[in-house]
Amino acid sequence: MTDKQSNNPLHGITLEALLTELVRQHGWPRLGQLVKIRCFNHDPSIKSSLAFLRRTPWARQQVEALYLELLRPKPAPAPRGPAPRVLFARKSQS
Repeated sequence: MTDKQSNNPLHGITLEALLTELVRQHGWPRLGQLVKIRCFNHDPSIKSSLAFLRRTPWARQQVEALYLELLRPKPAPAPRGPAPRVLFARKSQS
């Protein structure tokens, strides 16, 4: 049984902690765009969202997938060299 849970990145993370972190990272408006459920878009709260997610497996799966994306390491930005110099020719005075 321990082997199954050791590979689960959500093991030990409560649904409330997961949801709180998503709200902190994205905010309710963005979260409502990413996971289209009413409890994120109309008078959102942690309590009402937890109640809905606990009884709706498909919504919980979407929220957990979004959280896993948040945990996934982002690729390092490509190193940038110095900015290229731009030389302008002077206008000849006639």
